[in-house]
Amino acid sequence: MPKKAASSARKTPARPADPAMALVDAALALAEQGGWRQTTLTEIAVAAKLPLDEAYRHVSSKAAILDRLGGQIDEAMLADGPADAEDSPRDRLFDLLMRRFDALQERRAGIAAIARDLRTDPLGSLALLPQLERSMGWTLEAAGIGATGLAGLVRVRVLGLLYLAVLRVWLRDDSDDMAATMKALDQRLSQIEQIATSVGRG
Repeated sequence: MPKKAASSARKTPARPADPAMALVDAALALAEQGGWRQTTLTEIAVAAKLPLDEAYRHVSSKAAILDRLGGQIDEAMLADGPADAEDSPRDRLFDLLMRRFDALQERRAGIAAIARDLRTDPLGSLALLPQLERSMGWTLEAAGIGATGLAGLVRVRVLGLLYLAVLRVWLRDDSDDMAATMKALDQRLSQIEQIATSVGRG
């Protein structure tokens, strides 16, 4: 009997140190292999070496997994602190958004697979909007630009549209230095800067 117990203990998979991170990593790997829509929460939990009840405590849905992923990207962006206050607002936003794309680059294949499936899943895409707005709010705050009140809400949503437009370029950008992504981001920020200047004059 003791031998059997010892044998069972040996077969028990090691519990991941960071369950939430393990679930996100497992979800990205499975999405890359078989697509996001086909991937189930049970498969993700098994791949992350977590029992279902514990997986549920960390993520209650696939949308929650993507929310966790967005939070991890936010943390990576903020890890180096706020943007340099001596830079222009445009340069601060460029720096912070490129930090986001640098963090995304490490998980490129899985994110690209998820994005492909979300293109044909409007409800799934809508579920991500609150997380996108939180991310853009933190980006503005780290850039020293107000993200509260009506004006802040407008900035958050405009920056969100800009980010999604550049994200589409990033998904097609297979260069090591993300040259096309940087170019698109610079162009979009220039357009926003010109509009903001015109509005200010008006």
